[in-house]
Amino acid sequence: MVTMVARLVYYLHLSRKTGHYNIHNRVKNAAGKLPYSRSSSQDSLDELSMDDYYSELEHIDKTGRGDQEQQEEVVVKVPDEGELEEEWLKEAGLSDLIGDPAADSQDSLVLLSTLTRTQAAAVQKRVETVKQTLRIKNKQYHVPDVRDIFGLHSAQGQKPSDNHEEVSAERSQNGKRDVISDDQTTSEDAKCPPEQDIPVTEMATGTGQTSPGQNIPAPETDINLEISFSEQAVSLKEKLQRSPGDADDAHLPNFKLPKDKTGTTKIGDLASQDMKKVHPLALIELSALFDTFGIEFKSHKAVKSKLKESGLFGVPLTTLLEQDQKKQQGTKVPLILQNLISHIEEEGLETEGLLRIPGVATRVRTVCQELEAKFYDGSFAWESVKQHDAASLLKLFIRELPHPLLTVEYLSGFVAVQKLPTKKQQLQALNLLVLLLPEPCRDTLKTLLEFLQRVINNKAKNKMTLNNVAVVIAPNLFMCKGFRSKASEQQQFTMATGTANIVKLLIQYQNLLWTIPKFIMNQVRKQNMENQKKMTRDKAMKKLLKKMAYDREKSEKHEKNTTETDALHGVIRVQAPQFSKVSMAVQLTEELKASDILARFLSQDGFVSVKREEVCLCEIGGNIGERCLDDETYMKELLQVNPNAEWVIKTHLR
Repeated sequence: MVTMVARLVYYLHLSRKTGHYNIHNRVKNAAGKLPYSRSSSQDSLDELSMDDYYSELEHIDKTGRGDQEQQEEVVVKVPDEGELEEEWLKEAGLSDLIGDPAADSQDSLVLLSTLTRTQAAAVQKRVETVKQTLRIKNKQYHVPDVRDIFGLHSAQGQKPSDNHEEVSAERSQNGKRDVISDDQTTSEDAKCPPEQDIPVTEMATGTGQTSPGQNIPAPETDINLEISFSEQAVSLKEKLQRSPGDADDAHLPNFKLPKDKTGTTKIGDLASQDMKKVHPLALIELSALFDTFGIEFKSHKAVKSKLKESGLFGVPLTTLLEQDQKKQQGTKVPLILQNLISHIEEEGLETEGLLRIPGVATRVRTVCQELEAKFYDGSFAWESVKQHDAASLLKLFIRELPHPLLTVEYLSGFVAVQKLPTKKQQLQALNLLVLLLPEPCRDTLKTLLEFLQRVINNKAKNKMTLNNVAVVIAPNLFMCKGFRSKASEQQQFTMATGTANIVKLLIQYQNLLWTIPKFIMNQVRKQNMENQKKMTRDKAMKKLLKKMAYDREKSEKHEKNTTETDALHGVIRVQAPQFSKVSMAVQLTEELKASDILARFLSQDGFVSVKREEVCLCEIGGNIGERCLDDETYMKELLQVNPNAEWVIKTHLR
């Protein structure tokens, strides 16, 4: 149990930090009325909200589920030195760099050709570590020299300066260029209007120059998604070394996404073949970001152990979803979680202390047992469940997952985010971590965060501010099975404010965190282009393509000629095979958006009746697999990025 010692340490720490807190007054007031009231306008974590954190920890320790407490905990293992880097390289799709005969060296070359300087340095660092470890262990197989690894680009007809020396020169000239793929041309940079540039105070570009008024914080701050986060961090680090006191304060800035004429890409907008390319890029970028500030990030592994294969609580998320999909096809979020949220909301989100005030332990345990027995047969009586009991069950469901919702592999990464110097870097790291989560965890986390935001929206009546909700949820997300026994009371105190702040960021900026940064999208596009070149060079593939072209030549000849003529005149052809047999020619203008094309299609006579939110204009082929377009995508701009794409209207639920 968390004792008063941890609380006293916290209060003493607070008094040293602020100079305003009196430990004797605090102890005296503990037995009576608190000397301050809850505020709906809190910007930073205060001692009262941290009281809620420790109260939640105490509640977690005091209450149990009997049978569930006896379940074997998942054993968590930290890989040995060298082993961690080997696993990292495998996850990044670069295991051939350490002599893995099963890896595809061509795929590695394609990936390496898209990396920025900081990303390449992250790879090089891990290859060097593995190399040194293998020397110590006297391994006999050959590991390539890192100079050979990053010199392979020129051997494949690519200039090393594309990603290294040339960009260094460009950065010294204009201070804005990043190590970018071929898709990110100087003309793209030129298209950005001056008013959309990030101020030097936010260190998005690091020009090293200031102008009058830049020291005044703007009410809204753009998040730069076009330049690699780790490259931005290099500029920030240089600035912090010059002015150490410029790190963020406690308040949360009003971050927003800048407008991108080629469209913002959200998780779920990309087809699976492109998302597979996003994962290694996000991993490399996250590691490069942490490396820039010297932050250690060790991925853990779950040692296999026997887990429950059925039920609701304490069941692996994937197992639970398999059960649910038998009842409701296409389920992406556990039905028990959906039902708990629905019941809480039906009772009203204005209840004071919602999520903070625990349910009655004996009653919660009884309801839990009844749910296990009756949930799937539909006989469970939800109307008998008290709202606070349902909220306790929701938190119980999250913390009893045998593998943390934030995953064994990346939980330490989420914790490490608090070590980054500014809120912007923390937000960028969280964005990358969300991209790395397995789909079931990511979808479930999104549902949870959306619910928490709805609770906060009623803070005027329920007294649950962002701070209050964050400190109550943090221990349920971070004090997971397999991790609890490894944290002493002092470590729990150290983690308390840090993890609560991470939860605050997750809730506050959830709409930004589910965005795929443009620089990663550009790297995906370049990989697709390089893979197409590789396929074209393959003689067997050439023969196959020739035969396929001949087979369809007669049926497509007219349409092909029409398409080529249309392209010359700034016209695209939009198809909707699910709804119409006829394609539509669309004349492109500077202001034409994806939403305009959808509106035109839906207004046609004879068009199959469909809800607007259920359809999406998709970019298919060319340098992308498939991407559902943001309504605000300017079609002429996107056509310049992907001139060989096809445009298809499809059903798509975001």
